[in-house]
Amino acid sequence: MKRVALRASSPLFFTSYRSAPSLCPPALLQCLHTTSPRVATPLPITATGPPPAAPQPAASQYGERVDRRRRQAELLKRGQDMRASHMKPGTAIKKRFWKDVSVQTDAEKNHLVNLDTRALRNPTTKKPLTIPHSKPHLATALALEWDLLVSAQQATRSHLIPLTSISARAHVLGLEDRENQHSASSGTGTRYDIINTLLRYLDTDTLLCWAPASTPTNPSDKDVRDESLRDLQVRTAKPILSYLTQNVWPGIELKPALDNGSILPTSQPAATRAVIKGWMAGLPAWELVGLERAALAGKSLCVAARLVCEWSEHLKLGDVHGEAAGRFGIEEAARACSQEVIWQTGRWGEVEDSHDVEKEDLRRQFGSVILVVSGTGSSTQP
Repeated sequence: MKRVALRASSPLFFTSYRSAPSLCPPALLQCLHTTSPRVATPLPITATGPPPAAPQPAASQYGERVDRRRRQAELLKRGQDMRASHMKPGTAIKKRFWKDVSVQTDAEKNHLVNLDTRALRNPTTKKPLTIPHSKPHLATALALEWDLLVSAQQATRSHLIPLTSISARAHVLGLEDRENQHSASSGTGTRYDIINTLLRYLDTDTLLCWAPASTPTNPSDKDVRDESLRDLQVRTAKPILSYLTQNVWPGIELKPALDNGSILPTSQPAATRAVIKGWMAGLPAWELVGLERAALAGKSLCVAARLVCEWSEHLKLGDVHGEAAGRFGIEEAARACSQEVIWQTGRWGEVEDSHDVEKEDLRRQFGSVILVVSGTGSSTQP
């Protein structure tokens, strides 16, 4: 850029000077650009075909997530089919060696799940897995569970066969009870191990762990119904505890596990533990195994006992309050065990592939418990 000094007689001087405001100093009007302009060179159009389609509005986040999971499921199913159709020698475990799954009955009218013509066996005892004749729904669900497997390798994963694993454990416990009638009282055996494990859950029961009470120095947050987390937990626990102390364990006292702001759980009274231990020692094998599965899934022995007593074919406590009160089912048990999670996710939202997966898995576990303990009530097998 050059600075050109214009003379007073130059026409550029008068033109630029007249077009500018009279208050601007003449020094600013003498700065001119002398760089030659560059002309743009347009490129030839090389695109072929029709014009692109008009943009579509973006789908909602929920629709995108559902579509993505559907595509992932289709790709996974396609990959499994390709692996099953192009197997190399020595990979028989990856194949599905059965075509049809059916439910048959043995000489004692118990149910057997047949893979083609071979009966499904207990992986522990290697004997045919027999289902009591009073549990036809469980036998049908077992057959459906194996019919949905695409390879024998999936049968080695317990999370894919929850009904098979819980039925096999109940079958083993039933055989052990018939061989040794005093295994629990003698301090040995599977029943003794289950009872001791469940008693440890009693001191840290989810239903008895309540949030600290509101104080002037530490006020509690409340929801839209002006209800704190502790109020919600107490309101949920009261009907369950009332049912247990009146119909299942009459006369016992169940204390809150966390009280007065303490982080250490409070142990239940010795009389309470003795009554609950004696009650579990007298449960049939299928009910005890169902109680164990529910307690491990929901981290609550009280909720597990309430669910088992509601649906058990032997205890027959489900119709104590009549049909008008409603049955304690999967949803009620899941909500009772997840009050704090429901409270927090209601305020801060859910984490995708975490909270939603845990919620559905908890309901699946409770559903398997109901299938295991329920029946027609005509069984003679423990």
